[in-house]
Amino acid sequence: MKKPIRVLVIDDSALMRKLIPQILERADSIEVVGTAIDGQFGLRKIEELAPQVVTLDLEMPGLNGIDTLKQIMRRWQLPVVVVSSHSTAGASITLKALALGAVDFVAKPHDVSARMPEIADELISKIRAAAQSRRVSVQYLPDADPPPAPDKQGPAAPTQIVAIGVSTGGPNALQYVFSQLPAEFSGSIVVVQHMPEGFTELFSRRLDETCPLRVKEAQSGDLLLAGRVLICPGNRHMKVKRMPLGNVAVLAEDAPVNGHRPSVDVLFRSVAEEFGPQSIGVLMTGMGEDGASGLGMIRAAGGLTIAQDRETCVVYGMPRAAVERGHAMRVVSLHDLPATLQAQCALERTRDTEGRRSTSAGSN
Repeated sequence: MKKPIRVLVIDDSALMRKLIPQILERADSIEVVGTAIDGQFGLRKIEELAPQVVTLDLEMPGLNGIDTLKQIMRRWQLPVVVVSSHSTAGASITLKALALGAVDFVAKPHDVSARMPEIADELISKIRAAAQSRRVSVQYLPDADPPPAPDKQGPAAPTQIVAIGVSTGGPNALQYVFSQLPAEFSGSIVVVQHMPEGFTELFSRRLDETCPLRVKEAQSGDLLLAGRVLICPGNRHMKVKRMPLGNVAVLAEDAPVNGHRPSVDVLFRSVAEEFGPQSIGVLMTGMGEDGASGLGMIRAAGGLTIAQDRETCVVYGMPRAAVERGHAMRVVSLHDLPATLQAQCALERTRDTEGRRSTSAGSN
């Protein structure tokens, strides 16, 4: 029988040190080997108990969560799941923790004592995924000033629609990809990142500040423009639609799909139906199978489908599901993905230009 995953809980709240172990006791595959009241005590417990996964509160007195995380990454490189406050300040510090190496996070409900059991399945699944995760090195320094970028371009119709689905490990992976694409990128990018409501707006703003592309949290009616990235808001689905005055994103509050809202499958299905051969579907790092069937729809509609490779995924779940079903036409490393997207969209732009010239010559 497989040994359970050894978990250490670091949290200054006595209530959380009681509730988290109670939740994790539901899973036979997880064993809470200890708890710690602060970061300094937590570091000593890691030495003593040798956990495989750590859950970490970020807002603690003394050695705070960020400084504790830095030491965990430097000394042990253990997978860390952050248990985060569901506030703007909490979202900001959580995104910083992800950039520093935390595998994933779970947002505490507002009424912790009454509603903590509602996130039980999410916490258990993320600890299981963290135990199987791998560290992936990307050239991203969260506290460094970004390199100067060209002026962001004005509105232009895209040559292709690039739909990206991503989950665990996604914030750093997206940061890397978008930082490598130029402002004049000819595709329009739409993204579903599994992330709660309230976190996606701040995440979008951070990407916009550090990347040449124009990045924003999507609103219904936002135009799909070349060089623009639309991030689906948490707790909403995103679809795309062709319109006479321009192609747009549309948000919906339909029921969760594959247990997710937003769902990658919802976006991919919409992209396949509306744009067919003009679409590129990309499944990146993440746990579960959301997006695998939708990627198959994009392929069947004549679009290009790409899965991130195992070696550069923090968690090889979503891409693996697509590869095993035969839906991925290409398997590409994270480091090669920006160049692949750039080359494909540039090729399509060349085809469009040659097609217009041919049409013009034929009419003379």
